[in-house]
This record gives sequence, C-alpha cells and structure tokens, in this order.
Amino acid sequence: ATGDLLDVHTDAHHNRSVLTVVGETAPRAIAVAVLEHLDLRRHTGAHPRLGTLDVVPFVALDAIDAPASAAADRFATWLGDTLAIPAFRYGVGHLSLPDVRRGAFTTRLPDAGPARPHPTAGATAVGSRPVLVAYNLWLADPDLTMARAVARTVRRPGIRALGLQVGPRVQVSMNLTEPDQLGPGVAYDLVAGLVGVAGAELVGLVPQAVLDAVPPERWQSLDLSPDRTIEARLRALGAR
Repeated sequence: ATGDLLDVHTDAHHNRSVLTVVGETAPRAIAVAVLEHLDLRRHTGAHPRLGTLDVVPFVALDAIDAPASAAADRFATWLGDTLAIPAFRYGVGHLSLPDVRRGAFTTRLPDAGPARPHPTAGATAVGSRPVLVAYNLWLADPDLTMARAVARTVRRPGIRALGLQVGPRVQVSMNLTEPDQLGPGVAYDLVAGLVGVAGAELVGLVPQAVLDAVPPERWQSLDLSPDRTIEARLRALGAR
C-alpha cells in the first residue's frame, strides 16, 4: 500500500509517526505492520496515546461526512474482529478525541473489538472528521510550566493545545480543527503574543485553501510551502 502514501512525519521525542494515506487499503496494511513490529509496553514518548496504532482518522475533504464515517465504521469493525484491537469511535456523531482519551476503558467501553486493551497494541481511536491541521510551535525559553499556561490560554473552539516537553525543548502542540478560520498564521500569532517562539512545525499536510489564506512572505516562518498541501500530493500521486 506504499503507493497510497502521501506524507510521513516522524518525531523521535514524541516517539510517534503521522502517515497521511489515501483509501481504505493502506490503513489496514499499516495496522497489520504495527501489530507485528511494535509493542506498547516498550513505548515512551511525550505525546498521549491509547495504543501503538493510536489514531486512525478518515477525513472528509468536502462537507459531506457520510463516506468517511462509513469507512471509519468498517475499519473499526475490521480492527476488532481481525486483529483483536479494541476500537473507540470518535468524531462526527461521536465523542471528541480528547473525551475518548479521558474515558477509554473507564467510563467508556470500545465500540468494536475486545473490552480490554490488546496486550501489545493497546487500543485505537478511529474517527471521521473534517480536515484539521496539526501544528507545533517551539518556545524560545524551554519552560514547560509556561508552555502549559500558554496552551491553556490559546485553547478555544477550533484550537486544541497542549504544552509538552520534547527532549531539551518545549512546544505548544496544537490541533487546528477549523483551519479555514483559525489557521497556522492565527495560531502562531496567538502564541507569539504571549511568549517568544523559536520556530514552527507543520505535522503532515494542509489543504490548499489554508495555504492560500496565508501571505506567501509568511510561509517559510510558519513552516508552510506549496508542495505540502493535500492537493499537491494527490496530484503527484496521480502522476506516478
């Protein structure tokens, strides 16, 4: 399923990789590989996680969620039935991802698969959602208390934020869930208005419309570029 791969972003301190893929075959191939090669009992990392295959979102590129939701349902059922990995549904028509993380196996049982975590793979959050942008800002001063305070301050509808220690540095790690309204430029300015920012890091890809909303002279400082849009990678995939 490597021909379905659009992007890979890996961070050693998070001990986490984000793979952007097309279709339903690639996520299943990734799940099988993760189960074969990774063991949650030996995992350490800065980012919260439910399991080795932590989150599998099926993303609606337009306003119509039904196909993504149906694909998420199929994947969750397959994951539980075939690999015995518990699956928690999140997103449209379900709890949010943060709520799933907080309630998994305590206030909420899986939607598919066993009622207990897989011994090596843990569990997986399977979602359907609109496009979001994962975006990290490195702070000039490696003060974790400050990073957490900034994250609390900028957190709002459209911006989920955590302050994380990442090796010797700290970051405000964000999910921009309404990137057409609150995109990377807005997020950067909110954080930079409170604390010194040493750099930005885009995780994965952005829609072309999100890039177009940012003046080109800001692209480099915001870690954006024309070849890191979903549309550009889809065009490149189609040209292979």
